[in-house]
Amino acid sequence: MKKSSLIFIILLAVVALVALWGVKSYNGFVVQEENVETAWGNVQTQYQRRADLIPNLVATVKGYAAHESETLEAVMAARAKATTINVDASNMTPEQLQAYPASQGALSTALGRLIAVAESYPDLKANQNFLDLQSQLEGTENRIAVARKTFNETAQQYNTQIRQFPANIVAGICGFDKKPYFEADAAAQAAPTVQF
Repeated sequence: MKKSSLIFIILLAVVALVALWGVKSYNGFVVQEENVETAWGNVQTQYQRRADLIPNLVATVKGYAAHESETLEAVMAARAKATTINVDASNMTPEQLQAYPASQGALSTALGRLIAVAESYPDLKANQNFLDLQSQLEGTENRIAVARKTFNETAQQYNTQIRQFPANIVAGICGFDKKPYFEADAAAQAAPTVQF
């Protein structure tokens, strides 16, 4: 075998190995990006679950506290606003991701006022439907927290993978960009005021 043939075979083998590594890296990025999109879908699912429960809670409270219509209307308005904001996981931006929890924060505040109204009505507090809905809302809030945590962990794995050398070369060439994290609304940093 000639020396030039051997060099050609070695060079071809190196190119083939680099190509295989590039394909493997690319496919890994695709899997990680899909994981991020799935995790974001789970976050949105939990928020939708909460939005779906709210009309039932409002209807239950409305039956007992008809004259508290301002609070009930505020909850429904906040729900309507929160359900209009939609973030697409495939091209989300940090700005979109900040607008989403801000609208959900307004809904959380309105729900807090609704629960406070319910505390003023002993018959309502003891009503099984209200207790069930309140329990479901509490469970939903916990699910939302878990879904947001999972989303951030998944985004961290993806972001780490696309930034590590030498895989960052393939990520840059193929257009895989960093995903933003779900961050708490600035108002969530303040401690809530509890009054009796």
